[in-house]
Amino acid sequence: MQSLDTQRAEQEVFAYGQSLPEKPEVKEKFKETTVKGSQFKQPLLEFSGACAGCGETPYAKLVTQLFGDRMYIANATGCSSIWGGSAPSTPYTVNKEGKGPAWANSLFEDNAEYGYGMYLAQATMRKAGIEKVLELAKITKSEEKKAACEKFLSTVEDGNANKAATEELIKVLEASSDCPYCQAILEYKDFLNKKSVWIFGGDGWAYDIGFGGLDHVIASGEDVNILVFDTEVYSNTGGQSSKSTPTGAVAQFAAAGKEVKKKDLAAIAMSYGYVYVAQVAMGADYNQCIKAFTEAESYHGPSIIIAYAPCINHGIRAGMSQAQTEIKNAVAAGYWHTLRFDPRLAAEGKNPFQLDSKAPTADYKEFIGGEVRYSSLTRAFPDRAVDLFEKAEETAKAKYEHLVRLSKLYDVE
Repeated sequence: MQSLDTQRAEQEVFAYGQSLPEKPEVKEKFKETTVKGSQFKQPLLEFSGACAGCGETPYAKLVTQLFGDRMYIANATGCSSIWGGSAPSTPYTVNKEGKGPAWANSLFEDNAEYGYGMYLAQATMRKAGIEKVLELAKITKSEEKKAACEKFLSTVEDGNANKAATEELIKVLEASSDCPYCQAILEYKDFLNKKSVWIFGGDGWAYDIGFGGLDHVIASGEDVNILVFDTEVYSNTGGQSSKSTPTGAVAQFAAAGKEVKKKDLAAIAMSYGYVYVAQVAMGADYNQCIKAFTEAESYHGPSIIIAYAPCINHGIRAGMSQAQTEIKNAVAAGYWHTLRFDPRLAAEGKNPFQLDSKAPTADYKEFIGGEVRYSSLTRAFPDRAVDLFEKAEETAKAKYEHLVRLSKLYDVE
């Protein structure tokens, strides 16, 4: 660690890097929906101050790279609201255009409803603006205005394409200061571009305290996206057991290892049939993770992504610097499964369910033995540990077999 004064000369180098423009040839060559292409985009989450190796921040960073310049974020109270909004600073930032995520924090118990309210408010404002654009398109005699209006209206549900169309429309309208219809539309200019509304929270919120609200929001059928940082424990409040905590894991209120199995939030969400659902594990499959986020955001309906996030509370023996490797190991051992359920495929007569993770190739008990939340049970209650770990392994095997059967059940003949 060096003193700040010895590092001040590096500020000039940093400032130079910040001043460099985005290279259009790179953007053209590498699509932003690919692993490599996404990483050429500026993260609009930086310097979070989360625990070193935090499993949550990589997912949040990725979302801001993909959709950050048009995002609304409703953040449940928890770890993500602490590293995401420790007043008076915030790790969320803006791009060179001054655009970035609009972030706000709500209570533990009502965050889904809070984010839903954000969606409804901006959607109402946008609808009013769209109606005025439709009116202008009908009455204008200007070919330029008509073309700009039609381009905007034809991309109104496509977030990425609508961005350029909205910018073009606003430019045309701002050049028409003598047009009252144009000026009326400009009152809604901040709401014209399709926004990406996200609801962030941990498993304590999504599985437990805020589950009623989450269920209400995904049942609404509206175009909102939910990202669950699944650490399998109440991380921010010191490591209490949640309904996401698996069998055999030691946590507060489960000092002798949790007896019952983990709640299947993905299955509950899939039961609606019209909700996009994904389970992701970044370190295990980058491509699947990117696909899930882009598919979820592009789906015109509710989506939920459940992301496996290693936590300092897990006591990973390899250290938090190996968090992404731990994610990979979790999938290899069959401890976590990656999957996607896309209702659009069913509408096309295709199988909407895809099990992305393969059959386990690593030893389940060996994997959990690498985390203190499990190994501590062996030291404290060795006989109980044997029973619970056996039960947990059988549950994991049964879960994978169920998912395999589910993929065949949804097969379209």
